[in-house]
Amino acid sequence: MTSVLDEFAWRGMLNDATEGAAEHLASGSRVCYIGFDPTAASLHVGHLLPIMGLAHLQRAGHTPVALVGGGTGLIGDPSGKSAERNLLTPEVARANAESVHRQLEPFLDFSVAGNPARMANNQDWLGTIPVVDFLRDVGKHFSVNAMLRKESVRRRVENEDTGISFTEFTYQLLQAYDFLHLHDTEGCTVQLGGSDQWGNITTGTELIRRVGNGKGFAITCPLITKSDGSKFGKSEGGNVWLDPKRTSPYKFYQYWLNSSDEDAVKYIKIFTFLEQEEINSLIETHKEQPHLRQLQKRLAQEITTMVHSVEDCQNAEKAAQILYSKA
Repeated sequence: MTSVLDEFAWRGMLNDATEGAAEHLASGSRVCYIGFDPTAASLHVGHLLPIMGLAHLQRAGHTPVALVGGGTGLIGDPSGKSAERNLLTPEVARANAESVHRQLEPFLDFSVAGNPARMANNQDWLGTIPVVDFLRDVGKHFSVNAMLRKESVRRRVENEDTGISFTEFTYQLLQAYDFLHLHDTEGCTVQLGGSDQWGNITTGTELIRRVGNGKGFAITCPLITKSDGSKFGKSEGGNVWLDPKRTSPYKFYQYWLNSSDEDAVKYIKIFTFLEQEEINSLIETHKEQPHLRQLQKRLAQEITTMVHSVEDCQNAEKAAQILYSKA
C-alpha cells in the first residue's frame, strides 16, 4: 500500500511528519483527527488546507475525526499570536462549535460505510475532569523547561510587552490530553494540523507514549503564503469566510479568480480533488494562453461549488460576466 502522505507531498500539502507516520498510514485503516477551536462563528479559507488533508485521509480509507474545541476554545491557543486572545463565553463557544460542524459537512462523508467521519467536542471531557486530577495525571509528565522551549510559547515569553498568561501557557497540555483521550476512546493514532501546531501535536504523542506506552503520529501542513507577500485568506474586507452571510459566494468566487498565476498553480493542487494528470494538463493549457485565466476559473469553480453549491457558483459566474462585460 502507498501512503496518503505521497498524495500530500505532490500536492504541496506536507510540511513535516513524525518518524513512521507514512508506514503507519500505509499499513492499515487509521483514525485521524484535526482540531478546530471555535474562535468565530465561521471557519475561513485559512482552515481549508487541514480540512482538505482530513478529506484526503478519508478518501484513502482512514476514519476522520473533526474535533471542535468547545473546551480549548475557552482558553485560546497562543500559536501564531503575538497577544492573548479575548476569552469566549461558554455560550458563544457552543454556538460557534455548532456552526463549524455544519461547515465541515461538504468536505467529509458522515454516512459512508466503513469509515464515516465523526464529530467530537472536547468540552465533553475537558469540562468534566477535576483540575487536581488533570495536574496530577497529565501535568506531571511535562517539565516547564520543555514547555518553554516550544516556539509558540517562547516567542510570547520573550515579548516583554505581552508575555503569556498561565492560562495560555497550559494550552498545549489540554491539546495533548485531547490526543490521549481520542487515542484511548476512539483508537485515534494520527493528528493533523498546521505547521504552527507541531509543538502542540508532538506534546500529545509524547503524552500517549508516557501514559500507556502507546504510539501516536503527527503530520503538519505548511502555512500558505501568497506570492506577492500579502496574507493568504485576506481580502480588502478582511477574512474570506466560508459562511455565505459573512463572505458572499460571489466575493468568495472572486477571491480565487483573482489569484496570480503562481498562486493558482499552487492552490489548484491543494484546494481541489482534481487528479494529478488533469491538473498538469490545466497548467500546460494555462501556460499557452495565460490571458484566458482558465486555471483561475477552474480553481474558483471547483472550490466555490464545494464550499457553497453548483447554483451559487453559476450565479457568481453570471454576476461576474454582467459586471465586467464590455457590452
